[in-house]
Amino acid sequence: MHVEFDRDTCVGMYQCVAEWDAFEKDMDAGKATLVGGEEVDADTYSLEVPEGEELDAKFAARTCPVDAIRLYDDDGEQLI
Repeated sequence: MHVEFDRDTCVGMYQCVAEWDAFEKDMDAGKATLVGGEEVDADTYSLEVPEGEELDAKFAARTCPVDAIRLYDDDGEQLI
């Protein structure tokens, strides 16, 4: 499973930060940051979800008010 985060879409509500440690607040930019995420496109970051953190990743994606977080299974199918 991997997560993709569209930082450009992020509006800085930081609900993802409360749900999963992979996200941190970037108060200077007013947006969240996906810690360890690799930039795969302009302002879009990807990260493999570590084993045991799948539920936290799902909660983070579901709580994002602007759908800036997407989760994909190992076959590339979007879960959230």
